[in-house]
Amino acid sequence: MRGRKSKRAKRQEFEQMQAPSLGGVTVPRGDGSTVVRLRRGASLSDFADKIDANPASLVTVLFHLGEMATATQSLDEDTFGTLGAELGYIIEMVSAEDEDRELLGAFDIDLEGELEAEGDDVLEPRPPVVTVMGHVDHGKTKLLDAVRSSDVVAGEAGGITQHIGAYQVHHEHEGVDRAITFIDTPGHEAFTAMRARGAQVTDIAILVVAADDGVMPQTVEALNHAQAAGVPIVVAVNKVDKEGANPAKIRQQLTEYNLVAEEYGGDTMFVDVSAKNRVGIEDLLDAVLLTADAALDLRANPDKDARGVAIEANLDKGRGSVATVLVQSGTLAVGDSIVAGTAHGRVRAMFDEHGENLDVALPSRPVQVLGLTSVPRAGDTFIVAPDDRTARQIAEKREAAERAATLAKRRKRISLEDFTQALEQGKVETLNLVLKGDVSGAVEALEDALLKIDVGDEVELRIIHRGVGAITQNDVNLATVDNAIIIGFNVKPADRVRDLADREGVDIRYYTVIYQAIDDVEAALKGMLKPEYEEVQLGTAEIREIFRSSKAGNIAGTIVRSGVITRNSKARVLRNGVVVGDNLQIDSLKRFKDDATEVREGYECGIGLGSFNDIQLEDVIETFEMREKPRS
Repeated sequence: MRGRKSKRAKRQEFEQMQAPSLGGVTVPRGDGSTVVRLRRGASLSDFADKIDANPASLVTVLFHLGEMATATQSLDEDTFGTLGAELGYIIEMVSAEDEDRELLGAFDIDLEGELEAEGDDVLEPRPPVVTVMGHVDHGKTKLLDAVRSSDVVAGEAGGITQHIGAYQVHHEHEGVDRAITFIDTPGHEAFTAMRARGAQVTDIAILVVAADDGVMPQTVEALNHAQAAGVPIVVAVNKVDKEGANPAKIRQQLTEYNLVAEEYGGDTMFVDVSAKNRVGIEDLLDAVLLTADAALDLRANPDKDARGVAIEANLDKGRGSVATVLVQSGTLAVGDSIVAGTAHGRVRAMFDEHGENLDVALPSRPVQVLGLTSVPRAGDTFIVAPDDRTARQIAEKREAAERAATLAKRRKRISLEDFTQALEQGKVETLNLVLKGDVSGAVEALEDALLKIDVGDEVELRIIHRGVGAITQNDVNLATVDNAIIIGFNVKPADRVRDLADREGVDIRYYTVIYQAIDDVEAALKGMLKPEYEEVQLGTAEIREIFRSSKAGNIAGTIVRSGVITRNSKARVLRNGVVVGDNLQIDSLKRFKDDATEVREGYECGIGLGSFNDIQLEDVIETFEMREKPRS
């Protein structure tokens, strides 16, 4: 009986054959080709549901693979890849677009299917959406001023457009009254991200180039954005009335960037304008409409629920969340339930650019919308949901997925090799920032610019929170916990929040121009870097005599050939240009029988190098010091 196995032992053996053990736990295995799809920021519980396993067993397996995580903790793609490879599964992380498509599909909303199903019979012409781009100070805002006869420049800090706005103007073209929608993207180079987004939602780009200044770096940058987005370009050669203006030179310069003027046999329309004197504006609008009719099929279906993009959003003290949205297809009406990114709500009111109330907004119409529960980000797409409950559920699921993805990104994995490397290099310093701004576009642009600051691998910049609106108590609490600095862009904290920050020792910086913020952060990052030192030669002395001393060892009788020999300075001994003694120190320095602090070029002196006695005639003693190198 002793040699026979019990039924329990046999059953356990059978189960272990079915699902091999790892680390003392039983986990169902894949065959190496089984694909498991997981969303970004998924947890071990999500993975366990997919493979019908116990989450606790996956925690144990991960522990044996050198990773510690709880069952509900968001993990990154690399961790899941390691775990999947160990268990015989191929892990596929679902992209943000696929994830959102699947989420909307669960609520029977199919955006792509709708577009494919639309035939010519339901599509109607819509106005073109135009973005004005170009170099700073070339007159973009003045040109928009001329187009819509309203002054935007006066309200801007430093004359730089800081926010994206959208306006619709009417122009008579070939006897027909036509509407054109303008999106005003900021011209400062730090707002590259916002300008790029402007090019993505637009149909035509107007590239403004000053006739007296020519093609500048930001002109090329704006041009690249428009071309990358596949957007037709109309060039407005501005300031043609100024002294020294040379419109022909602009046409010639832009041929290098594949923009060939019609008069040179190309297909790009160039229009000479003077925004200041309102000259050539009518011709520019005609050129925009001609380009739209020739190069684009601008049609949309107005008889369906609206779809579009949030161009800008901010928090208004009296009205709550105010979002400027551009309707791209369908019709947006007051009372519709909408979702824009992670924000949702019912449209309580809509206003046009003049502040007039609107009941409906047709395709290509920009409107300000009131009624959202939170502030969407610039560039978020918005959709009309069947009802408030569905809108809230979509927004909550998006927010949860985004939070999980952020947590997964924030979680740092470190292996033994990484740890050893970090020890060798010295501790990696991190500067944590909390960004708050008056509008989401400015916050995103500031974040984009800050993350591009590069001061080497030793220092890391981390933006732990970004948001729209005044600096709040929560921001200060977060900064306290994570030892962060708060940057306020056109926003200030309330008095009690400022007092809390003072008590907690949280540094709050305020800026109205983005470049001041970038310069300050860059300086702070450079200040956190460990100092770099460089060797600076102080002087050299040639050995002419060697004096033997039973007490002090060998003393070198020398003549100073260059610079200064200083007592207690670092030294090395060179023989025929080769170092024979390093990491030495000038222990004693004498002029005849007197002690000396330093001896200059051309004078003789006696040098004692402590316990180092390996010196010969004609050896050279070189002295040096390590000086801190300024960061570039």
